Formats: sequence, structure tokens, C-alpha cells
Amino acid sequence: MSRSYQLVERFAPEAAALRAIFDERLGDPRSTRGDRFVWDYWHVPNQYTHLRTPAWTYFPRALYTAFHRRLVAWGRATLGCHDISPPWLSCYIDGCVQHLHGDLPHGPFAFVLSLTRSHTFTGGETLLLRDRVLDFWDDFRSIRGVEEPDLVDAIAPKFNRLVVFDPRIPHGVREVRGTRDPRAGRLVIHGWFVQPRPFIAGPLRTSSLTSRVNDLLGQLPAILGDVPLAGLLSLRIDVNRAGTPTRTRILVDTTRVSRPYERARRRAIARIVAATRAWRFDEQKSPSRITLPLVFERG
Repeated sequence: MSRSYQLVERFAPEAAALRAIFDERLGDPRSTRGDRFVWDYWHVPNQYTHLRTPAWTYFPRALYTAFHRRLVAWGRATLGCHDISPPWLSCYIDGCVQHLHGDLPHGPFAFVLSLTRSHTFTGGETLLLRDRVLDFWDDFRSIRGVEEPDLVDAIAPKFNRLVVFDPRIPHGVREVRGTRDPRAGRLVIHGWFVQPRPFIAGPLRTSSLTSRVNDLLGQLPAILGDVPLAGLLSLRIDVNRAGTPTRTRILVDTTRVSRPYERARRRAIARIVAATRAWRFDEQKSPSRITLPLVFERG
């Protein structure tokens, strides 16, 4: 995963059916059916303007549950997060926008699944401030011009594209222009991955893992020293039948420090990975796989 964001194309087989529900309910603008009257026009001056409704109540239960389970399973396997927050379904028509902001402390990752079919409008991209902007003066050159593409990543709302990103990064949605028809606007399901915690696939005992994790947590002050680490480090550890880790890899690393500490941060991450490779467990009937998220916070 990128340090800032990850894209997954054609994420949900349920996307077409989810979109069809929206189109069918809004197909006749003169209809007075009750399920049309569920939208909140959310407007915070100079910050947020769009239509929103809870996604988990908008769609038929079986259809939504299938999508929800798929997204949760992906978050567990890819990020080490146990669940997602109750997601929103949001619609952007002409004039709708989200100005730059950071989501704290909703969860360690935000997600946006696009159900947008039409691209007759302009705007609607998810905007993420680039790393170089967050540390702008470190490599500043007076002879180099700077324009918007140098400052933000702009991710188009392509149908069935899942965008997952570090919500601490200032982000927003570029203002939509060109349509007042909800069916022709930007339509997305969005929320946060939450509850990072260890997972075991296989016969390895939870008590054995808990003991090793507690040992690692006890070593962290010496490993980190004065490195002011903040973010999430999620590891995947494969353990063979003999109880020996055969492979440890980083699933995702959003830990951040100021530039003077970057080398020390990398050394600390390498030492954490090395510590898990030295773990030993009892013999087991079959191999196991551990997903271990570690959260670092600064007050």
C-alpha cells in the first residue's frame, strides 16, 4: 500500500446492484414514494456541502450485508482493522464540495467506494495533500514553480473504485459543477476502517500470541528511543508447524515523523520486524498466519 493511499479497481461485485437501487428510487422525479425522503442536505459554511444518508439503512439488508462483509474482510486481511464505521451514502450535485480537512480520530483509514456512473460533471475528485506539501520547506527551490498537481493527488470517482487513505492527511472533494440531477452526480459510500487488533488464522493459541506481543510492547521504549512515532504499522507473520516464523512482511505502514527523524523511524520499524522474526511458539498441527497491527500515538 502507498504511504498515503491505495486504489482497488472493480472492488465490489455488489456495486451494480447498489447503484441500481439508487437509480430506481430516483428515477421518477415526480414520485412521492417514502424512500425518496431520506436525504440530509449537509451544509457547513466554507467546509462541507452535499447530500447524505446512512448507507446501511438505504439499501436492502441482504445486498448491503454482502457488501459490508466484503469490505470488512478486506480491511482485516489488508489493514489489520476489525471493522468499519457505519458508512454514509453521499451524493454531490452542482455546488457540492468538501474543503480540505483531516478526520481525527475516526479511524486509522478512511475509505470511499464510488458508485458514480456519469461523468458529465466536472470536479468530484478525492483530493489528498501530497507529502511534499506537508514538509514543504525541506526541499524548497526558489527556481521551481508550483501548481496544484504538485500539491494534491486528485483521484477521480471511477465506478466501483475503492480508495483507502490515511485520514490524517488533509483531504477533500473538488467542487462538482455541471449537473443538478442526483443520478448524474457523484455518488459514493464512505466511512472509516476501525478497531485495529491482532488476528490469527490457524491453530496458534491466542495466549501464546498475547505473551509475545506483550514482550514486544515492553521492548518498544528501547526500540523507539526519542523517535516521536505516530501512525499504524500492520504486519503479516507466517508461522510454520514447528512454531517458527518463516516470513514477516509489512502490510501497511502509515507511521510518520518529522524529516530529521525519518532515518531513525526506518531503523525502528526494521527492529520491530526483526523482533517478530525471533519469536518462537509451540509446535502446532498446521501453519498459522498472524496479522498484527501496532498503533503509535502522540498526545
